[in-house]
Amino acid sequence: MISLTDYRHQWFGNIRGDLLAGLVVALALIPEAIAFSIIAGVDPKVGLYASFSIAVLIAFTGGRPGMISAATAATAVLMVTLVREYGLEYLLAATVLAGLLQIGAGLLKLGRFMRYVSKSVMTGFVNALAILIFMAQLPELNPANEGVTWLTYALVALGLAIIYLFPRLTKAVPSPLVTIIVLTVLVLAMGWDGVRTVGDMGVLPDTLPVFLIPDIPLNFETLVIIFPYSAAVAVVGLLESLMTQNIVDDLTDTKSSRDQECIGQGIANTATGFIGGMAGCAMIGQSIINVKSGGRGRLSAFTAGTVLLILVVGLGDLVARIPMPALVAIMIMVSIGTFSWSSITALRTHPRSSSVVMIATVVTVVYTHNLAIGVLVGVLLSGIFFAAKIAQLFRVTSDLSPDGRQRTYRVEGQMFYGSAEDFADAFDLREPLERVVIDVSRAHIWDISSVQALDMVILKFRRDGAEVQVVGLNEASETLVDRLAIHDKPGALDKLMGH
Repeated sequence: MISLTDYRHQWFGNIRGDLLAGLVVALALIPEAIAFSIIAGVDPKVGLYASFSIAVLIAFTGGRPGMISAATAATAVLMVTLVREYGLEYLLAATVLAGLLQIGAGLLKLGRFMRYVSKSVMTGFVNALAILIFMAQLPELNPANEGVTWLTYALVALGLAIIYLFPRLTKAVPSPLVTIIVLTVLVLAMGWDGVRTVGDMGVLPDTLPVFLIPDIPLNFETLVIIFPYSAAVAVVGLLESLMTQNIVDDLTDTKSSRDQECIGQGIANTATGFIGGMAGCAMIGQSIINVKSGGRGRLSAFTAGTVLLILVVGLGDLVARIPMPALVAIMIMVSIGTFSWSSITALRTHPRSSSVVMIATVVTVVYTHNLAIGVLVGVLLSGIFFAAKIAQLFRVTSDLSPDGRQRTYRVEGQMFYGSAEDFADAFDLREPLERVVIDVSRAHIWDISSVQALDMVILKFRRDGAEVQVVGLNEASETLVDRLAIHDKPGALDKLMGH
C-alpha cells in the first residue's frame, strides 16, 4: 500500500505541469472519444462520458500516476457486434461486468504475469500502436474526403512546425496547446470555413451524465450474452493498460503498482457503465502527450477528465470550432514519438529470434487491429524461441567401466518437452550391459514429457536385463518423478512390453 505522504505528492507534487498537460490531453481526447463512439456504433456522448469518467476515477484509484485512461479503439471494436445485435443497454452492462472482472484480476494479483512479456513484444506493441495512431489520421488527410484540401496539409505542417520549434523558445507552455490555440485563432480570423473541425465529428452533449442502471433482464441468459464481450474487453483493456504502464514507467524512471492499476481500471469501468459510458483503458498516445507536456501526477488525469466535461458541456460551441488539422498534427507527433526508431537499426544486431518476435507482433496488431491477438502471438513466439534455446544447452555424455559391464550416462541441462527427444536418443539401448547409471545431478526435470522419456529409457534397459539406477535427483525433480514416473511401479515392464 502506498503511504499517505507519497499519495499526496502524486497529487500535488507537480501542480502547474499537471494542469497544463491535462488541458492539452482534454482537447486531444474529444475527437478520439467521438471517433471511438462511432466505431462502437453508439452516440458520441457515450464515448465522451466514458472518457470523462474513466480519466477522473483512474486519477484516484489507478496505480500509475501520469497515465491517461479513457475510451479507446481497442475496447470499442470489441463491442460492435454486441451493440448491433442487442443495443446500448447491453453494452453498458458488459462494461460494468468487464470492470468487475478487472477488479478480480487485480485482487488475484494477475498483473505479475506481465513479467513474461518480453522486451521484443513490448517494442512490437509500441511500434504497432504508433502505426495505428498514424493510420487513424489518414482519413483527415485523404483528399477524397469532404473538407480536406491543400489548406488542410498546410495547417498540419504549420502545426507540426509549432510543436517541434516552439520548445526552442520556451517550455513554459506545452507546444501542443500552443498549436491548438494558434491554428484555431488563425482559421477563425481568416474565415476558412471549409476546414474540418471537431464539430464535424459529431454532436457534442450539452448535459451532465446521470446515474442509471442498465435496462436489461437480470438473469442467466443476459450473463451468457454479455460475458464473452466483457471478458474480451477486460483482457484487452488490462493488456493495453499494463503495457502502457510499463512505457510510462520507463519514460519517467519510476515504478508503479500493476495490481493497483488493474483494480483502478476495474473501478473506473464499473462506475462508467452506470453513467452511460462505454468501457475504456489506458491510452498510450494520450499518456505520451501528457508526459511530454509535463504531466507526471494524478492531477493531470483528473484535469484531463474534468476539463473534457467542461469543454463539451459548457463550451461545446467553441470546442466544436477547433480545426482538425491541429489535432492531427498532435497525433502525428505522438505517432513519431511513440515509434521505437532504434528498433529498426537494431534488426541487424539483435538476435534473429527477437527481431522475428517484434515484427510478428507489429504485423499481427496492425493487420487485426487487436492488441490482445498481437501480444498473444508475440508471447507464444517468445516462448517457442526460448524453449528452443534452452533445448540447445542440453547434452548427455557417457563412459564405460573398464570391465565393460557398466555405463554411466551424465545428463546436463534442462529436461523438458523440448529436450525429451534428445534425451531418449542419447542412450544406446542395443549395447549389452549389466548395469546402467543415469546421473542427473547436473540436470533438472521440469515436466511430464521428460518424466515419460526417463521412464521409457529405464524400462527398455530393464527389458533387456540391465539394472538401472538414477542418481543425483534434486529435490524438485525427485518430487516430480515420484509423483509421475511409473518405472518403479508394479506392472510397468508388462505395460511397456504390451505397448
